[in-house]
Amino acid sequence: MRQTLTSPRGMVTAPHHLAAGSACAVLREGGNAIEAMVAAAATIAVVYPHMNAIGGDGFWLISEPGQAPVAIDACGRAAGAATIEFYTGQGLKAIPGRGPLAANTVAGAISGWQEALVHSARVGGTLPPSRLLQDAIWYAREGAPVTQSQVNFTTKFLPELANVPGYAGQFLDKAQSAAHSATVPHVDTLRRYPALAATLQTLADKGLDDFYRGGVAAAIAAEHERLGGPLRLADLHAHRASSVQPLSVKVSGATLFNMTPPTQGIASLMILAIFDRLRLRHGIREADGAPYLHALVEATKQAFKVRNRYVADPATMAAMGVTPQQFLSDSFIDQCVEAVDMHKALPWPERSIPGDTIWMGTADSAGRMVSYIQSVYWEFGSGVVLSDTGVAWQNRGSSFSLDSASHLALAPHKKPFHTLNPAHARFDDGRHMVYGNMGGDGQPQSQSAVFSRYALYGQTLQQAVSAPRWLLGKTWGQETTTLKFENRFDPQVLQTLAAAGHDVEVLNDYSDTMGHAGAIVRQGNGLYLGAADPRSDGVVAAY
Repeated sequence: MRQTLTSPRGMVTAPHHLAAGSACAVLREGGNAIEAMVAAAATIAVVYPHMNAIGGDGFWLISEPGQAPVAIDACGRAAGAATIEFYTGQGLKAIPGRGPLAANTVAGAISGWQEALVHSARVGGTLPPSRLLQDAIWYAREGAPVTQSQVNFTTKFLPELANVPGYAGQFLDKAQSAAHSATVPHVDTLRRYPALAATLQTLADKGLDDFYRGGVAAAIAAEHERLGGPLRLADLHAHRASSVQPLSVKVSGATLFNMTPPTQGIASLMILAIFDRLRLRHGIREADGAPYLHALVEATKQAFKVRNRYVADPATMAAMGVTPQQFLSDSFIDQCVEAVDMHKALPWPERSIPGDTIWMGTADSAGRMVSYIQSVYWEFGSGVVLSDTGVAWQNRGSSFSLDSASHLALAPHKKPFHTLNPAHARFDDGRHMVYGNMGGDGQPQSQSAVFSRYALYGQTLQQAVSAPRWLLGKTWGQETTTLKFENRFDPQVLQTLAAAGHDVEVLNDYSDTMGHAGAIVRQGNGLYLGAADPRSDGVVAAY
């Protein structure tokens, strides 16, 4: 098993080693954790393109010593022309998951980098985008090594993506003759993205705002229109990221922070708050036994019921007369605890939510820490790659409903529901922790596993990340919802859970289904601890 790594100065954890390297180089040059994260975010958008891109969204939690944490919402809104009638008038009953009609929201990630660098400047950050995008530009121009993960997902989704505009030219090897189809690139071959390199170079030279209000924006909007999607230049012009106060909840020994709606951050907080009370009430003294797993799974069900019924664009929630804080109140958490039967599983499923993304953490010598998550929603997002700019576009807007009565109903300029949620914890004893995971429904579940194992049951940070995980929900392409476990759990424990009514399914030992988690902890003496997921291509980098 990997060991928890330590450093007295600074640390990065990322699901790809080149992104971690980019961030660590910035820290070595005297950059801060925010600047390091921008560098990591740019690099990973090039080298891990099946999981994220600059054509996606992002969310930040920034922790400054002695100050309240700050969250950044870089969620793109639906296009002004993205109406229910736009889709139903074309004979559609749902928004497509792939193709130009799925690319119906602004990509907010780069605006989040902009907003984060405003915070960086306030604390003395001076590194310009030209430095922070340097590695990403190099890898896009000279070549990024294809990972096994990229090969696996390219192969898996080839039938539905091969003919999406721009996809084959960006992510497949060219056919050797007219008689042969384009093929999946091999592991460790170098893949170049010249149009994306040129776009990143423009952003480095002219500033990140060019993506929304410059020549890059004009090229993006023109190609969306040519492809028949609803996004227009006015939508890009109107977009801004915003800094917000994160949600929080108290558990034993710590205060937990997470992202506001339209993300499922509330679900992550609810799971741990409900579990903490179940743990104390029922004397759950060890991790990974049947009581521990049952309590966390049942807490997840209570949180997902709230998420599925209420979480949406904040304006929609306000119109519904609900606030996120009411679901984090002591009285509501107690109601959820009372609803859990510790001997019997609540019948399931409810609606499952797919999704893939990346989570990364950075920390600098001043004690500043960043929890960040960036995504295109499904693997490769909409599959659309804008050939003029090399930007692969997300399909986050496919989560909207064409049912006007739904709280997730599509409407112009509305924020889509997001699975993305970066996590942060401040312990009563002075420790600070950033942690997170990728993978739709799996994000809050893996966060609960990592935090509880480390903070409540005394496992090392790397043990907490590496230990076998579970997932309540549907994996991609499956029609049934089960409670999935990696096969490293005690078989007797799984039998006990099945007897309680859980629909148990056993996967392989280190399954990609469980996502790629990571964590960094700053101890009271200033020493950093870091962990990366053996399920990913990632590492912890420190100096």
